[in-house]
Amino acid sequence: MSDLEKIKQLRQSTGAGFKDCNIALKESSGDLDKAVEILRVKGISKASKKMSRDAKEGVVAISGDEKKTSILEVNCETDFVAKNEDFINFVKELSEINNSVNSDLKKLSKSKMNNNSSVEDNLVSMIAKIGEKITLGRSKTVNTENSKNFSYKHSVIKDNLSKLAVIVSLSTSEKSDKIDLFGKQLSMHIAASNPISLNSDQIKKEILDKEQSLITEELKNSGKNDEITKKISLGKINKFKEENSLMTQQWVMEPKKKVKDIIQELGINDLKVVDFCRIKVGD
Repeated sequence: MSDLEKIKQLRQSTGAGFKDCNIALKESSGDLDKAVEILRVKGISKASKKMSRDAKEGVVAISGDEKKTSILEVNCETDFVAKNEDFINFVKELSEINNSVNSDLKKLSKSKMNNNSSVEDNLVSMIAKIGEKITLGRSKTVNTENSKNFSYKHSVIKDNLSKLAVIVSLSTSEKSDKIDLFGKQLSMHIAASNPISLNSDQIKKEILDKEQSLITEELKNSGKNDEITKKISLGKINKFKEENSLMTQQWVMEPKKKVKDIIQELGINDLKVVDFCRIKVGD
């Protein structure tokens, strides 16, 4: 095999550039396996330097079906890379594996990809090839018994990849176009309104504590007496809960009504919102 053919093969197997492959082959005295190891070490070195940079761009991928649906965020540094064909193909394959491991990021990192290398090894190679920090972000799998999942993608990059994605799971014994339409509309509502919980009693304590401290700071220099300040504070925190809980949010398509009102008007006794997830790149 000629040196040029070895370089070509090395480029195909590692994704590294011509110059790097040529240097690695010289260092390995033409041994392809050793050249791969050299590039891998250099790739890790290159990747580690890039890992200190911010990765706030990227894509969100949805995979699976109406029974089991997964969502995965993969971050990079620039929007240009988020639209790169190699990056897109990498994330698309990654999203299918993520669904199979139920969004367990540790299992995902150790899983094998189509080239028989692990996700973490492919991630290192992708960083070295593209020249940007790439990280696995948030992920979730919605797989609830006797429910149907609906999804929505906003600012689609390609196929199942977008800048913002939503999964919502509905439980009901009824199967109808009315349910399907509501599921689609609800996923769009979640995308627009960004609820942080299903009901107000499910909002995490640390979120409420942080909001309460902001409200207290805001009212500190208001000049009002303590009793009035307490009433205003209570009103503000209750409004925060209402506006950030899915069931009490104003329905985006009819703001005079709340989500719970729309569900009641559907007249389906056993209809229940089981779970939801919304991920926007960089949030």
